Amino acid sequence: MNKKPINSKEKFRLLWVGIFIFTLFSLLIAQFFVIQIVDGKKWASQAYKQHFFQIKEPFIRGGFYSNPTIKKGHPLQSMHFVIDVPKYHLFADPESIPSQFKKEISDHLSVILNLSFEDVNQQLNKQSRSRKLAMWLDKEMHQSVSQWWHSFSKPHKIARNALFFVKDYQRSYPFGKLLGQVIHTIRNQKDELTGNAQPTGGLELYFNQFLQGKNGKRRLMRSPRNALETGEVITYPENGSDIYLTINPFLQAIAEEEIEKGVKKSKGKSGWVGMMDPYTGEVLALAQYPFFYPPDYQTYFNDPSLIEHTKVKAITDANEPGSVFKPFTAAIAMKANKELALKGEKELFSPDEKIPTGNGHFPGRRKPIFDTTCHPYLNMDMAIQKSSNIYTGRLAERIIARMGNHWFRKHIEMFGFGQKTSIQLPAESAGVLPRPGKLHPNGVLEWSIPTPFSLAMGYNMQVTTMQLMRAYSILANGGYLVKPTLIRCIVKKNECGKEQVIMDNTCIDKDQFPQVMDSDILKRVLRSMRFVTKPGGTAVRADVPGYTEVGKTSTTKKIVNGAYSETKYCATFAGFTPVEHPAFVVVISIDEPEYGYIPGVGKNHNGGNCTGQVFRGIAKRALEFLGIPPDDPFGYPYGDPRSDPKKEAWMDETRKLLELYNKWNRLPSKK
Repeated sequence: MNKKPINSKEKFRLLWVGIFIFTLFSLLIAQFFVIQIVDGKKWASQAYKQHFFQIKEPFIRGGFYSNPTIKKGHPLQSMHFVIDVPKYHLFADPESIPSQFKKEISDHLSVILNLSFEDVNQQLNKQSRSRKLAMWLDKEMHQSVSQWWHSFSKPHKIARNALFFVKDYQRSYPFGKLLGQVIHTIRNQKDELTGNAQPTGGLELYFNQFLQGKNGKRRLMRSPRNALETGEVITYPENGSDIYLTINPFLQAIAEEEIEKGVKKSKGKSGWVGMMDPYTGEVLALAQYPFFYPPDYQTYFNDPSLIEHTKVKAITDANEPGSVFKPFTAAIAMKANKELALKGEKELFSPDEKIPTGNGHFPGRRKPIFDTTCHPYLNMDMAIQKSSNIYTGRLAERIIARMGNHWFRKHIEMFGFGQKTSIQLPAESAGVLPRPGKLHPNGVLEWSIPTPFSLAMGYNMQVTTMQLMRAYSILANGGYLVKPTLIRCIVKKNECGKEQVIMDNTCIDKDQFPQVMDSDILKRVLRSMRFVTKPGGTAVRADVPGYTEVGKTSTTKKIVNGAYSETKYCATFAGFTPVEHPAFVVVISIDEPEYGYIPGVGKNHNGGNCTGQVFRGIAKRALEFLGIPPDDPFGYPYGDPRSDPKKEAWMDETRKLLELYNKWNRLPSKK
């Protein structure tokens, strides 16, 4: 059969059909090129997002560790003060949960998590792919929810990842309230973008830049068969640095227990205590009562009456030191003696000199200075033992007459008063030390004619407990101005566990610090201070059984409504033990001990009574813990079989001083 020839019109039609099909195919190829090559990354990303997504892989915030090196022979293994522990946040994907099951799921979750049914049900009925149901669940709760959910979701054919967990880390405090005010804490809610915590104060705030790290990234797959808390870590998190403190947990516990007992016994408002190594400046304990429990920070900050218990009063509260300053007045007077001797001039005074102290009138003062008991004549030993205001005033009078106001102030400043210690805590006070020629904001001179007499007995100036610890360390270590520190070292670990030391304070010794006072002068001052805890002194209750000690008390009146109160006091004791090679310096303050007299004891609010016994309790327990053998084997309380007053350290000198005191002041000698 002959085929009908294709005419030109049909050929033309076929040609156009072919061109059209070729054009369409070319456009398809072009579009394929655009999709696969030109916009390939864009569409690959879109496809990736449909199947995969990324979440933050949280970092571990740096922890705080204790100092185990204080006691020789102890294993060098630090204990945790604060660490991050893994916790979980529970989320739901409401759009993946069929509506007929939401009520039943809400009911089960509210029972397991102890939450409100209405709150859970409300979250599950939101139009969202992610709703937070519960925060900070522990491992046991995580397992309980997971086991129930797996047994519920599978038979009801609900996507497994309709409920999912996101891992996080929460602060944990193995020692509870211990060191609460110093370390502080972080808020429960972290920054959503960075994952960084918001510190509430203390070391957490001061070292926040070291403690915080950087989040990593985890890639997850959207699939009913995959739980959203699993996946591949594509960028590992960078954990924060760990901080090793100078604080020893056992000494800290001793200090906290004893200051609590002292405040309660004296019925005081509050109290705080610091303990320092006088040779290195390492703070071994920093306790305060009432306590601050970091996990309950919201309770404290929401109650105005409790906020003051969240600060470290040893550095924030600057008070008039009172009589604990008198040893420094004596040391400055003896320093003046040395300088005058080098010039070939007559000495300012002699520590053994019989100085009249019955008259308390001083130039520029409208009111005379009084002593608690009238002492017509005293020498330096008696004056420190009896805590004479008039005697130290007379020393200041001679200092100003021979050396001048600026010389006197300069030497007070040399002990570190009037300047911050630079301790690693926020909100430290520099205290107050008047300056000759400087004006107050009201135009009145800070330093007037009677100012030196007030300074000599620890008034008209303000110091912190940390400053006092630093100053008493000068007395203990032979004249060196140490730099207080709470930090032994800061260590950062990488993802392989390799350590990098960022800061190291472990090789400090006193030779690295400036010597601000001659050691022979300080030895003579310490000789006078040894009488304070002996019979006739102001701090007999501070005597440490079996050990030698030196210290000084003060009972300063508080200023209320612009005037000194007659019933509100701040009591303080500062001292150290043993006298030779001191193990530590301790400063204790109790704010507003109950005003009154205790029969057989004396005034309750006196520093020698309410803070002296706290020193004895802390020192006795701390020395026993440290394994330091007694250096006064016969110095025990009356009735103890180890007691022998004839052999007790410094008792013979005390008897001789008492005889001389009675002779000068025409009192009958006590046999």
